[in-house]
Amino acid sequence: MKKKSIALLMIASLSIGIFTGCGKNTDSAQTAPDTQTGEESGIVSTVFNGELEHDVTIQVLENDTAVSKGYFAELIKAFNEEYAEYGIVAVDANMNQYLDLANDGPYGYGPDVLYQANDIIMQYAEGKHIYPLPVEKMECFDKIPETAWAAYRIELGGTAYTCGVPVNVQAPMLYYRKDLLPEDWETNWDDNGNKIPDMAENWNAMYAYSVNRHEEDSSRYGYMKSLYDVYFSSGFLFTYGGYVFGNNNTDPSDIGFSAGEAEKGAWVLSQLAGAMSEECIDDSITTNAYSKLADGTYFATITTPDMYSTFLDEMVLAYENEGIEEAEARARAEENLVMTTLPSLPESGDLTEENATFLEAKSMGGINGYAISAYTKYPNACLAFVEFATSYEMMVKRSELLGVAPARNDAADTAGGTSQLLYDNLESGNIVLMPSIKEVSQIWTPGETFFTDLAKDAFRTEKEKKYTDLDAMKKGLETVDQQIYDAIFTLK
Repeated sequence: MKKKSIALLMIASLSIGIFTGCGKNTDSAQTAPDTQTGEESGIVSTVFNGELEHDVTIQVLENDTAVSKGYFAELIKAFNEEYAEYGIVAVDANMNQYLDLANDGPYGYGPDVLYQANDIIMQYAEGKHIYPLPVEKMECFDKIPETAWAAYRIELGGTAYTCGVPVNVQAPMLYYRKDLLPEDWETNWDDNGNKIPDMAENWNAMYAYSVNRHEEDSSRYGYMKSLYDVYFSSGFLFTYGGYVFGNNNTDPSDIGFSAGEAEKGAWVLSQLAGAMSEECIDDSITTNAYSKLADGTYFATITTPDMYSTFLDEMVLAYENEGIEEAEARARAEENLVMTTLPSLPESGDLTEENATFLEAKSMGGINGYAISAYTKYPNACLAFVEFATSYEMMVKRSELLGVAPARNDAADTAGGTSQLLYDNLESGNIVLMPSIKEVSQIWTPGETFFTDLAKDAFRTEKEKKYTDLDAMKKGLETVDQQIYDAIFTLK
């Protein structure tokens, strides 16, 4: 009963002003609470007022992986048992995880609680489709870093509103097969003797090994990734001074994909493409990486930590297809699949440089979390669910089953390993969170066009290449900046 008691105590102490949804302006002098100070300045309506609804069903939209891997079933089972005496039942909304709440919510089609990335949730916040939440009163509040809370904050009229509760940190992670390392890796691929292969620590070694592996067997590759994907490729730009928007990603008039020496990051990507197949041009690698890593065609790739269980299951299946019993197959997969933070990058941008000076890699990341629909009829029951789902116990369980990095520091500490490393990267600023403003939707097409063209260059003749040197790459990125600016301010 501990979790329920905490949730009920919290709900009973809350009263918050809501303006039809997060962020709506009003002529009234009454305003919602300032979530930065915790002071309530007035009440327009008492949505989260301690009146826990009884005998109701709330629909929860969860991440597809959480559903398929069984975590969501455990979560709603535990919640429903905890709140059975009140007749509150949480069920799977059974909707596409990319449901458009802005268009569907007003017509009564949509979940009561939704799990999404911060950039999606905050677009809903700007459109008044979700409620601001009394997060300072939540048990998890002081367990989650300010960086994560900031991703869900919107400020209007000098008052800050927090419109989501962080659940887990999302950022690119390196996945590789330990059993596919060279037999001599401890003597020839571990320069610092720290028992970690060089290719997991710096991109120069990863590039060299990728070239060697493909030369030895043309059907095999080292590192493989679809380069068109802005989410994963932009981090290479950030490492050298690039950024999305200025003023901590809040000023869309200042676009910085070309800032600093970002062209060096583009050069790194161009070099990596040269060690891949043409599948790096489109999303082919993104879709086949699980099976190709499992059958040994690929040595390494990058994707988000929540895909660990998918990679693991594919490897188990591959081992079973070799005639290995399930228990041993799983043990081998767990032993040989490594997920770690990204390798460092050469200061020069040259992947063939010997004795290079390396920079810690930055990456684009996100904070996935829960929000409450402004169209729900049962806001207090929804708040109880969010409180339950973000408890220490459920965050640890989510990490165990899905391999994700919890946003709670106590859960991240318990999870340890890469979860703690990812949490530390968030704290240190090496994970650059996706902007939480609607203009972020305009970065994807120009970015994808550039990265696709950059990948194609690796397979063009010398005369056909577009980006033959750093100056050309700089100009290409400046074009990306201009295209994004035009999409936001000129063409809208």
